[in-house]
Amino acid sequence: MTSLEFDIAHLLAGSMVLVSLLLLYQDRMYALLNVFALHAVVLAVSVAWQAHIHDAHHLYVTAAIALLFKGIALPVALHHIVRRLGIHRSIETVVGVAPTMLLGVALVALSVVVMLPVTTDATSIAQEDLAFALSIVLLGMLMMVTRRNAVSQVVGFMSLENGLVLAATGAHGMPLVVEISVAFSILIACIVIGIFLFRIRERFDTVDLAALDMSRGEQP
Repeated sequence: MTSLEFDIAHLLAGSMVLVSLLLLYQDRMYALLNVFALHAVVLAVSVAWQAHIHDAHHLYVTAAIALLFKGIALPVALHHIVRRLGIHRSIETVVGVAPTMLLGVALVALSVVVMLPVTTDATSIAQEDLAFALSIVLLGMLMMVTRRNAVSQVVGFMSLENGLVLAATGAHGMPLVVEISVAFSILIACIVIGIFLFRIRERFDTVDLAALDMSRGEQP
């Protein structure tokens, strides 16, 4: 692997972390879905580049799955759900955007500090990819915790799954059948979640989790 190939792989993985932070920053539903689509596109390019530098042709199929399903199909489906539910307004958060962003940066630093020492036997590119992947997973979990809207929590979960795919490709790839099953599982989950959200909307006229707690007589 040349230094240029390494630098490009490093840039793409780092770009995924940056886009994960942009997901945390979004306060509008449509903008959130658009940034998630960008997240999936960057993942697809990163996986394709890994396929090129490692001559792992099966990863090209993984990249195509990431692009078609996560970068196009799922965002379009979620846009449709958002339009049908009429929830394209601002996203309510548990804490403010600024504290969330600071915590996100801290999680990125923690991932690097924790992961690099425990992967000393791996190649340099695998070390950094795993550190970046852990950052993306933690940022996805943070998004799920700090967002009250169910759709934004679904986006957080899917961004977390993108981090797992990056980790698998950085560790010399995963069996293609596993990635296909994961992609279809996420797609099916979104269909089920969409139906579930429609039912919630019909019953309670909201998908805000705090409002749903109040409807049950609980404090948010």
